[in-house]
Amino acid sequence: MAVPAGAAPAPLSGSALVLGTFALSLATFMNVLDTSIANVSIPAIAGDMGVSPSQGTWVITSFAVANAISVPLTGWMTQRFGPVRLFVLSILLFVVASWLCGLAPNISLLIVFRVIQGLVAGPMIPLSQTLLLSSYPRAKAGTAMAMWAMTVLVAPVAGPLLGGWITDNISWPWIFYINIPVGLVAAAITWSIYRTRDPGPNKSPLDYVGLGLLVVWVGSLQIMVDKGKELDWFNSTQIVVLAATAVIGFAFFLAWELTEEHPVVDLRLFGQRNFLMGTLALSIAYGLFFGNIVLLPLWLQEYMGYTATWAGLAMAPVGVLAIMLSPWVGKNVSKIDPRKLATVAFLGFAFVLWMRSRFNVQADFAAILVPTILQGAAMAFFFIPLQAIIFSGLTPDRLPAAAGLSNFVRITAGAIGTSIFTTVWEDRAILHHAEIAETVTRSNDSATLALGQLGSSGYDPGQSLATINRMVDQQSYTMAATDLFLLSATLFVALLVFVWMTRPVPAGATAAGGAH
Repeated sequence: MAVPAGAAPAPLSGSALVLGTFALSLATFMNVLDTSIANVSIPAIAGDMGVSPSQGTWVITSFAVANAISVPLTGWMTQRFGPVRLFVLSILLFVVASWLCGLAPNISLLIVFRVIQGLVAGPMIPLSQTLLLSSYPRAKAGTAMAMWAMTVLVAPVAGPLLGGWITDNISWPWIFYINIPVGLVAAAITWSIYRTRDPGPNKSPLDYVGLGLLVVWVGSLQIMVDKGKELDWFNSTQIVVLAATAVIGFAFFLAWELTEEHPVVDLRLFGQRNFLMGTLALSIAYGLFFGNIVLLPLWLQEYMGYTATWAGLAMAPVGVLAIMLSPWVGKNVSKIDPRKLATVAFLGFAFVLWMRSRFNVQADFAAILVPTILQGAAMAFFFIPLQAIIFSGLTPDRLPAAAGLSNFVRITAGAIGTSIFTTVWEDRAILHHAEIAETVTRSNDSATLALGQLGSSGYDPGQSLATINRMVDQQSYTMAATDLFLLSATLFVALLVFVWMTRPVPAGATAAGGAH
């Protein structure tokens, strides 16, 4: 028997709770993993399909654009189909799209299938949150969010490592094929446990104008962010047109959605102070976090001589303390002011990034590993308290829309953060390279000594200068990376303003404060 519309289902218990948590976390992990697992496989995919690496990046861009469009639609689709039906359908369609991606014979079809994959993946992450929250008693909702947070934070780190290993040792289609058994297991367990908890569909009208405007401005923004660095940003007419389209589209979208009786995205949620400030703090911090986890392995592989596997190993221990501490945070988020817990996370990230800002070209594996391990502790205190703040005071019927909207802003901030970080890194490196190169002259004793040593080793003048230039490159890109690490540390401290602008969450209320 289905749960009546508007009623909150009773919490799960025993094996049903364990299996339900496992299935929802598994589906979330699969989804988040797919946002990063293809990154390291682009050269192999492009080579197999006879296209340039820049064309190959559309494999990533197409998924990101489609996913960004569908995530904020979660609230409307949940009403239209029912949360459990929509979640299971989303998983099954994701499995089919993954299978088609692996079979794709050319880049055009692969991009089409990745668009489909991104579209159907949209509701999975927000609904995994709301279904988890409905599975636990209010007092233990923090534990539910701890499980969810671990999958969301560990998956982007595991993605490149797993993707690289599969591409090197099997073949790139298997980065998509591995979703098939994982998705089928998650869908089967979810349906068996949650099907009787679904209130069923509610034929709410579709806001076609709002949907059209959403597609236009989000699509333009995502393509602009993904292609900006490659096209030299606003020196490109294409980027200027995309930026103008995104701004104008967003303005019309905002005006329409705030006056529409049945909006496709509930922007009125931003009228709640905790939702607004919590989402801003979470999203900007996630943009910084994601930009840094993209920058670090790039620096290690391109300028520190690390292989993809060793760069992955340098990132992997980040999950250790996150997994150990998240259950404690989840258990205590209803007892301790979530703003205090979030402050630990932000200061922890700032400290870790300050440590990384001290890196130099002599940094060994151990020096790189220590802040990575410590970052796991900050991650444990990051998602759970901020989700508690964002969802505080919301009624059950608004949770899917709130989860969809906050996740949309977070995912978009992650994409923007990645693009900004890679662009600024290169710009700062060019600046540092020019400054260092000015000192490499015949009148500089160190430069003269180095050139002399290279010459005595059998290098001709051209080879000696090329070797010196590579050393200057390594130094300049390392200095650029440490500039960004220090800037990020400063911004994490500054973001505490948003955290402390939120209202206190009442004692005993957690991420599901309004869910029961």
